[in-house]
Amino acid sequence: MTRDRRVILLPIEPGLICLRGLSPKRLRFEVEYGLERGTTANAFLFEAGSSTAGAPIPPVLVHPPGASFSEPFLEQLSGLVPSEAALKVVVGHLNPNRVTLLRELALRWPALMLVASNAGARLLQELWSQRKPTAPAVGAGVEAKPDPPLPPLPPIDVIKQEVSRELANGYRLSLIPTPTPRWPSALVAFEERTGLLMSGKFFAAHRCSERWAEANRDSTEEDRRYFYDCLMAPMARQVETVVDRLDELAIRTIAPGHGPAISESWRSLLADYRRWGESQEKAQLSVALLYASAYGNTAAIADALAQGVARTGVRVESLNCEFAPPEQLLQTIRGCDALMIGSPTLGGHAPTPIVSALGTLLAEGDRDKPVGVFGSFGWSGEAIDLLESKLRDGGFRFAFEPIRVKFSPDGATLKRLEETGTALGRELQQRQKRQKRVAAGGLSESRSNPAVLALGRVVGSLCVLTTRKGEGEGALAGAMVASWVSQASFSPPGFTVAVAKDRAVEALLHVGDGFALNVLAAGRESGPMKQFLQPFPPGADRFAGLELESSPGGQPVLPEALAWLEARVSQRMECGDHWLIYAVVSQGAVLDPTGTTAVHKRRSGANY
Repeated sequence: MTRDRRVILLPIEPGLICLRGLSPKRLRFEVEYGLERGTTANAFLFEAGSSTAGAPIPPVLVHPPGASFSEPFLEQLSGLVPSEAALKVVVGHLNPNRVTLLRELALRWPALMLVASNAGARLLQELWSQRKPTAPAVGAGVEAKPDPPLPPLPPIDVIKQEVSRELANGYRLSLIPTPTPRWPSALVAFEERTGLLMSGKFFAAHRCSERWAEANRDSTEEDRRYFYDCLMAPMARQVETVVDRLDELAIRTIAPGHGPAISESWRSLLADYRRWGESQEKAQLSVALLYASAYGNTAAIADALAQGVARTGVRVESLNCEFAPPEQLLQTIRGCDALMIGSPTLGGHAPTPIVSALGTLLAEGDRDKPVGVFGSFGWSGEAIDLLESKLRDGGFRFAFEPIRVKFSPDGATLKRLEETGTALGRELQQRQKRQKRVAAGGLSESRSNPAVLALGRVVGSLCVLTTRKGEGEGALAGAMVASWVSQASFSPPGFTVAVAKDRAVEALLHVGDGFALNVLAAGRESGPMKQFLQPFPPGADRFAGLELESSPGGQPVLPEALAWLEARVSQRMECGDHWLIYAVVSQGAVLDPTGTTAVHKRRSGANY
């Protein structure tokens, strides 16, 4: 058993148990785990019993976890369900990792039956016999071990539309298909008597907690917002449709697939989901994100690119080409301002749905709109080569060089992908601003607004915010020039700094993260500002060529600064196109007692 992963039992009601997998460490290098607060995987077991008419009803397992929790989960489940039982398993989310655990369930419970949505049944049939590519054996006389035989695919109870099923002990389970581009097989479960909504990916948060329910709304808000921004924002329209349907249920508690349950403030969480999606819906610019993903790696790349684009306020329209109807694909291609298309390489080829989407793009795509190509591969990358060559030959303009990721992205690659998406979003916004200036005869209304001019007279000290997170090769670093800085508290000593949502460093400034604020000296500010105001390509080292010192907490300090403060993020507040970060100071020093603070004076409040 993996030491840092275990499964605990949380009784909910008589005959209903939550099997919660706990991982205090980051489970995988995917963008939604970026806060590094561990995770939980919630499964729900309705015990066997009898119907109201006295007929026997088998045990029902809802939302089993992936293979990451396989050993401790199977150990706990074996103590609750005998191997001869006709176990039914409701599969609300499917990927190769989850199918691996389903195969193990099929080996231990031969009478197993799977319950899945229509799209889920199709994915089960496609993924059941697939194996992840492994490195070939190397060396003389080395023979690759044959893979163990797979169990046959169990029978599948296909849920084509919402249904209600009687369970033992007086429970009744409603199964509701909730397909989205990221999770086409999604199936949520609602127990009618208790009002328990087992929502799967919806309303989830990656936070390790043994508590059944969150202590209060504030305790997990940042985690749930982060999960939304990473995975839900690129499909905000479809998510809102799901939220509207779920809001019709007589909910008393929401128990997502990850994180603690929400029992006291679930209604405000539904309202938050709608509010968080409003900015996406109001955005004037959009980027189409077309992809297919065999093992989840290409989807992980798509998630990171989408999060980077969304940070700029540009809407992302995400489409899974394996499930998107042709008319939706055509509408998305015609309506977007830029497009990214990604594919895995399977057997040296791109999947058929991607080839079909590429044909539609070549026939209907606007050559004036930038495109991007990405994908994952095991031992070759022919699918990425195909996309690149066809689009270049077709006269399309590339927003960035094709992105090729072998197997799954690591932390540094994810950061580079997010910054690539941000760069594309900024390019679209700058292009839009130029067009507006031309249409307005070169004048900017906001910059001539008296109130905006007056706002520019608010001055702030010039600083460089620097941060480093993690250790060794996996460490991530960032920096930015900051002038919207102000002391905010005496006890504890603290200050606020405003960080634009599209800043790369913003991803490293969540609650609990540390950083240094380097206050620049008047007359000596040009050097540091030149270094950090220059444009950086995605993934570039912001500190290249600099001789830095370190704070006691390991944060980068500029030796030429007037003073430095080491602080830790305590709170974040969303303020329009910025995040206001409140940080508590732990240490600091004045490096030049005779110097004065550099001050940033502006003519207008319309820009920095």
